[in-house]
Amino acid sequence: MVDGVLFVCHANMCRSPMAEFIARRLLADLPVVVTSAGTDAIDGAAMHPYAVEVAAGTGADVTAFRTRRLRPEHLAGAELVLTATRRQRSACTALAPAALGRTFTLRQFARLAAAAEPAPTTDTPLRAAVAAAVRARGRMQPAAPGADDLHDPIGGSPADFRRCAEEIERSIRPVRALIATAG
Repeated sequence: MVDGVLFVCHANMCRSPMAEFIARRLLADLPVVVTSAGTDAIDGAAMHPYAVEVAAGTGADVTAFRTRRLRPEHLAGAELVLTATRRQRSACTALAPAALGRTFTLRQFARLAAAAEPAPTTDTPLRAAVAAAVRARGRMQPAAPGADDLHDPIGGSPADFRRCAEEIERSIRPVRALIATAG
């Protein structure tokens, strides 16, 4: 069984597509499907040119990527929803309240994944990872509000996009480790 990870940002032009392609590379050997969407995206737009450069650096063919607006069915079909900001996390849970227990900001979930202790389970690796992270949430102090948000590089330089991508990759690494050990 393959579960889905959905990355969500504002327009699905910068952060979430970069996260999608970085995660596809990092999670390639795990039973996980990775997609992305934007809370305020316009369906069918191109990725930002600087984000294209970053995503192409993952080795993937990014030419066919088109933005998509977040819909309830995207949230229903994802076992884990990782947003760029707290605002987008709120938008996701308002759109699909049933997704509350599996919706986090990327940076929040990275902290939880690093502290999580997987338990024996018959669940899929991703579901077991989400359950372990939820258990870790109860043992951790909340982070400062801004610590959960991933800065939007829009309007910035190529270096700003690369810094954002580096933060995304740093955040996905503990998620990958947890999924790999949880199943």
